[in-house]
Amino acid sequence: MFDLDKWQEIFDTMRRNKLRTFLTAFGVFWGIFILIVLLGAGKGMENGIKREFGDRVSNSYWLWAWKTTVPSHGLKPGRQVIFDNQDVKDLQQYVEGVEFVGTRNNLFGEYVVKYKDKNGSFRMFGASSEFFAINGEKLNKGRLLNQHDERSRRKVVMLGEKAKKILFGDDDAIGKWIDIKGVYFQVVGIYNSNENNGQNEERGYIPFSTLQHTFGQQNRVERITLVGKKGEEPKEMIHKIRTYMAKKHKFALEEGLVSAIATFVWGIGIMTLIAGIVGVSNIMLIIVQERTREIGVRKALGATPFSIVSLIIQESIVITSLAGYFGLLAGSSLLALFAWLIDMAEASGARVGFFYRPEIDIATGLNAIVVLVIAGAFAGLMPALRAANIKPIEALRAD
Repeated sequence: MFDLDKWQEIFDTMRRNKLRTFLTAFGVFWGIFILIVLLGAGKGMENGIKREFGDRVSNSYWLWAWKTTVPSHGLKPGRQVIFDNQDVKDLQQYVEGVEFVGTRNNLFGEYVVKYKDKNGSFRMFGASSEFFAINGEKLNKGRLLNQHDERSRRKVVMLGEKAKKILFGDDDAIGKWIDIKGVYFQVVGIYNSNENNGQNEERGYIPFSTLQHTFGQQNRVERITLVGKKGEEPKEMIHKIRTYMAKKHKFALEEGLVSAIATFVWGIGIMTLIAGIVGVSNIMLIIVQERTREIGVRKALGATPFSIVSLIIQESIVITSLAGYFGLLAGSSLLALFAWLIDMAEASGARVGFFYRPEIDIATGLNAIVVLVIAGAFAGLMPALRAANIKPIEALRAD
């Protein structure tokens, strides 16, 4: 039953103690604000990762080595998983439903790519011929890298259109030799790509085996790409691939970059929110102590313990809910601002990378509100129980 007098009393108490109410509410406001911003940032990373694979083969699967986040097979978390050439062969041979497997490694270190008196600082990769059937590069001139290049460890390179422009301008690049980290490679192809707003054209590819043996990455595989056979269910394929690799490399099935990010974000956000809730609970204890005499009078006049408890809990819920609502609003507004700035930056030609459109969905917002109401109730529970146990005679004697 709605008790208008009780609610008027709650708001009157908040008005009479504006500074205390503000400081109490600010802790919750800050907690939910940080939670929403972190969740939105995590979603932005998830959107960015998904966008990176936007134009690629729809039934393709991407694996890259990462540190474990949970213990498994008696091993501690934080262990670096490393893929090698045997993994590539085993995935093709032992995982049912795999059509073919490709590989790609990054050429790390500081270097520039040179042609005569011109140079560029674009990135170079080593890739197998299968990789291009998955990644979506479209041949412009010359040819793609092939299996013969791979088997012979040929020193040939395929350049993106923008990389070619940097080194050769409008001149023909096919057949010319360029210097990559002190080693000369012959240009055999020019490609186009719409990935990363065309920025994937600012890179080049050499045969995967050539990169491994020329630049000291023997038997190390950074990224593995797979294509499933026609008719294979994606979720089932993912499960088979993860099950096989988890068993071979002794990591937990629940490992995953997006899930790890989400777990980390929720963990930090919840801890921040808990700090605000603890602050609310402490303030409510002070309020109970200050109103000891008043509570004693109420009980002496016949107020039940339930009415005392409900009064304190409702006041706590009001403070946390209002503060949380404004924190939710502020966090959502900041995410909208970030999304707008990213769109403006990319419209001008900039590139944010693995981060795109940070946002929270309606379900997340509703969950946050539910968490706030529950947290508010818990924050007021202990002070309310303390208030309910106050004896009228002792309360009337209190200063």
